[in-house]
Amino acid sequence: MQLTQTPWSPHRGVFFRIPYYFSGIIVTASTSTKGNQMIRNTVLLIVLFCVFTNITSAQNYYPATIGNTWVLESTDGAERTTYTIAAADESFNGEQVRILEITTEVLGTSTVRTSTFLFQVEEGGMKLHRIVAELGDVFGVARMVFSPPAVFFPPTLQLGEVWETQGETEANIVGALTVSSVNKVVAVEDVVTPAGTFENCLKIRVRTRSTAALGVSRSTSYQWLAPDHGPVKFETDQDIVFELVSSNLLATESPYDVNADGTVNILDLVFVASHFGQTDPKADVNADGTVNILDLTLIVQNFGN
Repeated sequence: MQLTQTPWSPHRGVFFRIPYYFSGIIVTASTSTKGNQMIRNTVLLIVLFCVFTNITSAQNYYPATIGNTWVLESTDGAERTTYTIAAADESFNGEQVRILEITTEVLGTSTVRTSTFLFQVEEGGMKLHRIVAELGDVFGVARMVFSPPAVFFPPTLQLGEVWETQGETEANIVGALTVSSVNKVVAVEDVVTPAGTFENCLKIRVRTRSTAALGVSRSTSYQWLAPDHGPVKFETDQDIVFELVSSNLLATESPYDVNADGTVNILDLVFVASHFGQTDPKADVNADGTVNILDLTLIVQNFGN
């Protein structure tokens, strides 16, 4: 799931940019402080899909469990975005919905903004009901309601899939705004972030078109989703890259997987046994100061984990 919002700061020169991204939606507003004012306000729905050519559920690439949290930071250290999935106090047509809350801060300042996305998980995929995006003091708050609900993430997708979406909203200064997007799964890649290396990430290209009274604007952004983890990287249309720095979905390293191959197995048992009677901290899995029968027992008890 992805969102970023960045008001003007010394790190961004003369541009006022507010991108929101959350493994599914991107809302971007930008204007120049010189010459004619221009706004780019985009709402994109990004779908999750399977690695390689297999078909799988969106949930594998955008875990929507209540309480899930992701934190991404720009590579220049200027911005941080935190998004969390929470329970909603309301329902649509009697169906339970959830909230994707995105809080963005410009580091070193007091600027903090929050936007919310109301969505529902069902057999037909993840459906989006409403977006409320804070665009700052100049542009105000943009609201978009989808009736019937829009596809947030479809239940299944595959590499090469293309999908489109469209919505309407309003913003201060520019008034009515129509946004359309064409999204395509373009690659499967490994992604290295401060939070770790993620294999077989889905790379999504998002091409958007925004139409308002002031004119038409276009942009292209990219987003990477990792299997069982969700959003790990995002690149804005201004080539600003955000990478995952922490998430409560990241697995804690097992002390019993001493060779760090991802599974507790016979190789770990052999390693510990080869250090029997020694004080090697890597083989001393219970940290009692000596590699002994207790360490071997713990390895066996955790086989397969």
